[in-house]
Amino acid sequence: QVQLVESGGGLAQAGGSLRLSCVASGRTFSRSGMGWFRQAPGKEREFVAAINWSDFSTYYADSVKGRFTISRDNAKNTVYLQMNSLKAEDTAVYYCAGDRKGFYSSSGAYNYWGQGTQVTVSS
Repeated sequence: QVQLVESGGGLAQAGGSLRLSCVASGRTFSRSGMGWFRQAPGKEREFVAAINWSDFSTYYADSVKGRFTISRDNAKNTVYLQMNSLKAEDTAVYYCAGDRKGFYSSSGAYNYWGQGTQVTVSS
């Protein structure tokens, strides 16, 4: 059974930092494109960041570029999202996604999802 488990969410002040982790179990994701998405109350789920398995290329939504960094440790089957200079508008449930088969920013391209972790940024 494939499972993605996120952790690291919580409450942060505007301008602060948080680091999210996503551990994959049940299957190695070393050859899987991974991504992070988020969903704020009353809004659609949106792409945040993605990373390739082959060349570790990274991609970001314009809203987080320069503030967030995605990385991965294949030996630990873990992908990270370092979030700096947090803003109130970053408040959302953050989801880890894996086993990408299509365009990196499309939620439909990912076959596996975590349960989500809440990030709340106070202004």
